[in-house]
Amino acid sequence: MYIHDSPTRLLPDVASQEHALAIGTLDWVGMDGMEMPVAFDAGDGDVRSTGARVGAFVNLNKPEARGIHMSRLYLLVSDALSAGPLTMGGIRALLDSFLASHEGLSDHARITIGFEHLVRRKSLRSENSGWRAYPITIDATLSGDAFRIEITTDILYSSTCPASAALSRQLIQDNFAKTFSAGEPLDRETILAWLGTEQGIVATPHAQRSTATIRVRPAGGGVFPLIGMIDNVESALGTPVQTAVKRADEQAFALANGQNLMFCEDAARRIQKALEADPNIADFHLRVAHHESLHPHDAVAFASKVR
Repeated sequence: MYIHDSPTRLLPDVASQEHALAIGTLDWVGMDGMEMPVAFDAGDGDVRSTGARVGAFVNLNKPEARGIHMSRLYLLVSDALSAGPLTMGGIRALLDSFLASHEGLSDHARITIGFEHLVRRKSLRSENSGWRAYPITIDATLSGDAFRIEITTDILYSSTCPASAALSRQLIQDNFAKTFSAGEPLDRETILAWLGTEQGIVATPHAQRSTATIRVRPAGGGVFPLIGMIDNVESALGTPVQTAVKRADEQAFALANGQNLMFCEDAARRIQKALEADPNIADFHLRVAHHESLHPHDAVAFASKVR
């Protein structure tokens, strides 16, 4: 006979029972990749809702306990993320609730939240605009009164190699010398027309899409000071990737690349300087990767806050 569950019927809770093999503490136990809604304000007042992947964890410091109460974590996360936009205070309160729901089992709590945040970006010259999706990962921990939160994002930009640019200029000079003999009278219109041909510009420097991965620890509470940081970094680099592009925008982008030649070391120092000047950032680590068109490997550089 099939027996239906009823509200008054006690169901077995194996995880809460002591077990002969359950001896030892664990750093983190929980769930990862939970599908949740999230509303996020990057610091500009524009709250956007999207889907997120969430990890919720507590430690297990009672050696004889077999497991934690995972359903409690799930329900706490679901309620908190459905209640309104993310704030740093709200995340800390959620971690407090993790520990309250696992009193006697845990004294550390952690949550990770990963999603993409859409930002509308204007074109360089035309009146158009388009969307950029910035990947966001929030990683927060609570241990006693020690609350720590870090935010990671990627910024895409173009990098043109200074060495390649110098080599290209030399080839253009050599081609000019071959085309126009020494002592030959030249007029301005002839040179202008020649420079506008494929024969005039015989070489171009190599450029590539590049990625700056930035992990920051905010200095205060409230909403996340992310959009200001991204704007400052993109301004420091000078060549963030574009969205809607007409020919005038593409030409402006070519000019920006020519005026912002950089090795990966240059890019890392530019970002480092921008982050050092941001009062909303208490600490940071960054990695830049130039996904080179010349090589099958990346050129990379790392930097952090100057102590």
